[in-house]
Amino acid sequence: MSKTLKVRIGQCTDKGLKKINQDFVGACTPNEPQLSSKGIAVALADGISSSNVSQVAAETAVSSFLGDYYCTSEAWSVKNSAHKVLQATNSWLYSQTRNSPYRYERDKGYICTFCALIIKSNTCHLFHSGDSRIYRLCGTALEPLTEDHRHRASPDSSYLTRALGIQQALELDYQQLPVEEGDQFLLATDGVYEFVSAEDIAHAWQTHGKDLNAAARAIVDKALANGSDDNLSVQLVQVEQLPAQAVHEVQQQLHSLPLPPRLQARMEFDGYKIVRDIYISSRSHVFLAEDIKSRQQVVIKTPSVEARGNQVYLERFLMEDWIARRLDNLHILKAVDNSRKRHYLYLVTEYIDGQTLVQWMRDNPKPTLEKVRDIIEQIARGLQAFHRQEMIHQDLRPNNVMIDSEGTVKIIDFGATKVAGVAEVLPEGGDIQGTAQFTAPEYFAGEIPTSRADIFSLGVIAYQMLSGHLPYGSAVSRARSARAQQKLHYRPLAMRRRDIPEWVDEAIAKAVHVKPLKRYAELSEFMADLRKPNRAFVNKARPPLIERNPVMFWQGVSLLLFALLIWQQMNTL
Repeated sequence: MSKTLKVRIGQCTDKGLKKINQDFVGACTPNEPQLSSKGIAVALADGISSSNVSQVAAETAVSSFLGDYYCTSEAWSVKNSAHKVLQATNSWLYSQTRNSPYRYERDKGYICTFCALIIKSNTCHLFHSGDSRIYRLCGTALEPLTEDHRHRASPDSSYLTRALGIQQALELDYQQLPVEEGDQFLLATDGVYEFVSAEDIAHAWQTHGKDLNAAARAIVDKALANGSDDNLSVQLVQVEQLPAQAVHEVQQQLHSLPLPPRLQARMEFDGYKIVRDIYISSRSHVFLAEDIKSRQQVVIKTPSVEARGNQVYLERFLMEDWIARRLDNLHILKAVDNSRKRHYLYLVTEYIDGQTLVQWMRDNPKPTLEKVRDIIEQIARGLQAFHRQEMIHQDLRPNNVMIDSEGTVKIIDFGATKVAGVAEVLPEGGDIQGTAQFTAPEYFAGEIPTSRADIFSLGVIAYQMLSGHLPYGSAVSRARSARAQQKLHYRPLAMRRRDIPEWVDEAIAKAVHVKPLKRYAELSEFMADLRKPNRAFVNKARPPLIERNPVMFWQGVSLLLFALLIWQQMNTL
């Protein structure tokens, strides 16, 4: 059996010498599949003593974090999921103060410090705002993993510079660390860490090692005995076992389902009747099939014979289904909701009665600008669904775009898609997943891609639809360094089609810019500039010919020099 994540947690919170306890602690260890996809979360909040309502803030911060974090998309990264939840909590706390009698006295409002630790797979994610602390215990020494957000004006005067609810915009520290089995972490409020030593903590941990709740209680009691006059809260986390780096659902299917037999037309297979093959490649075999029970036409995809021994490929193959089930968009291929138990390893998707964009371009070699806009906008709407889930398609090309009989455009084939939440568990290798002609330059330079890489691919598709060519030819895949990429020159559409407005050309040029940060940040910006002239493009002075087309410039110079040479020779005769 594969190893799973196992963590022991102990915690204790006490009002101490105060009348009420304004601290709050909590932890959550979910069952699978969330144990693998979201991890184990531990959180602690400390209300400020100058406020009579900060205990509400502390309880809200921890409770909403632990509840809402596990409701975020499995495709999201830990960082994005936690940030979204904490931003929402911060906004609520800030608005509560603004709508209360304390709106002009911030230090009496709904404010609390916050720190959280999430262990997912082999990585620990830390979130921190305020002066609660997270440590790692190394023998009898404490390694601080956070820095206090507190300004000390004098030895007797200090104030928080960051906390939940203190400002409308949340400022949050984040870091991630690799973890090993046996690692020990401690979360504590100032009522604890200011009154106990590292030796006291290590002694309590060793004495009550089998009962971390008792160890946490012993640490709190020690702080009280040492004169702590504040609320006291501490959480202890010990990593017992780390999982293998694999996605739970995918790995489970990979080991529990056998590979299917070779499929042929008129064959019955797992409740389907195979109608015909759609395409056969060295990677996969795709068939049109009919559900025998519902008579619904579907597409069945199986691994090819050549790829069946490739474990990495099989994991990516199953990830296609995992991705398709988490995206619900008109412009994305849908997975078929099959309630029947599967007996083999294969994928089932909707059948699209249409043609690929490659076939469409062959039939429409010189499409109108409006038709190109329509297709590009539909692709963009599908891509936006990917990007909202922190997914990068990575292999957007005309062969992976289908147009059905009603003109609806759909993105297909998710085998190369990068999912942020899964990449934390299954780190990808350095192989380039996409097709060279449509792959962004940063991949070839070994840089980490962002959603702007998909925008590059979409821009290349738009350029090819309008011109029949590629904006940089085939030179992008050969440019594997920053110096080589500086030599890449965009070929203006005017060289291919003079009926395309210059501002449209400028929009596509920005979308396919060699440098990612100079491209559009969002697909919506690109779509807007394809529809309506951007003032920055309209008012932009036309660059000299040497910048727009250096080849044409030097050809012209050479022709002029040749003409001058002939004229000079004729005058000397």
